[in-house]
Amino acid sequence: MRGPGPSGRLTRRGLFALVTAGAATAVLARPAWAEQVRVVDVGGAPSAVAVNPVTGLVYVTDPASGSVAVLDPGSVQVVAVLPVGGAPSDVAVDPVANRVYVANPPGGTVIVIDAQSHETVSVIGAGAGASSVAVDSRANQVYAVSDSTGTLAILDGVSLSTQKIVPAPKPGLAGIALDTGRRIAYCTSPGTNSVEVFDLDSGKFTGSTGVGPSPTGVAVHQASGTVFVANSAIHNMSIVDSVTRVQSKTVLLRSEASSLTVHQGSETVYTNGGQNGLSRVDGKAGVLSGELSLGVNPGDVAVDQRTRAVYVTDPLHGTVSIVRDF
Repeated sequence: MRGPGPSGRLTRRGLFALVTAGAATAVLARPAWAEQVRVVDVGGAPSAVAVNPVTGLVYVTDPASGSVAVLDPGSVQVVAVLPVGGAPSDVAVDPVANRVYVANPPGGTVIVIDAQSHETVSVIGAGAGASSVAVDSRANQVYAVSDSTGTLAILDGVSLSTQKIVPAPKPGLAGIALDTGRRIAYCTSPGTNSVEVFDLDSGKFTGSTGVGPSPTGVAVHQASGTVFVANSAIHNMSIVDSVTRVQSKTVLLRSEASSLTVHQGSETVYTNGGQNGLSRVDGKAGVLSGELSLGVNPGDVAVDQRTRAVYVTDPLHGTVSIVRDF
């Protein structure tokens, strides 16, 4: 349901549900809501979204137009549209180098954008079908995986060149998340219902962890090393223990989830596995802690680590929802 008030401000209410470990049903508690939801028209069919935690600017890819929209949450509007060509599928921000990295599967490349001038500074080969990208700001390296060929590309953020392209032991890697402290990359493999473990120091795949059916989105809580996985073919999210590297728990959701993000300070997970909206999960306890209906079929999800604002794309309507205080 949509009903913008003054300045495009929208209020949304949803169900607040708690799920105990191993329970098959949710226990209904009190209603929960976000303090504020604003919907921004970005046009096209927005897919991936990423936040620069330093500037607060938000980057949204549109594969249909071959562009990246730059959203300013302060003014709640698009301040620039950056043509990158191809069909950009994913985006990641390096706040230290102040760069934006965009995966372009048709070209098998990663496009590098200067976050200050918004100019393209380089295009790096990342292997055929490179579709998902992650950044290690401390090491100044970029990693890109391919959902069509199952390769992992290691890119140098200084020379802006390809260091190595490593074939994965499983075909097709949909998502990638980095544990920079433990020097591990986790890559989802939808075709084999697994998460492939890649050692960043040795440059080799070293293990595999079984999760739910068709895992896609993946995120890591940096302090604990806990891995969260969105399973796009079942109504639950997998939690992988950082020490044993096995699935330790699943969290029942209202819908299949394809994307998730972690607020590092609170270990709160936000995922598009809600019923036409967001689900909020207490990552430490491993329980569903809230649901928020946005009235849309949500796409990608990202969180601003400073403000905790959550950004959700809606490819069908060409919009991005900004959710605060949820």
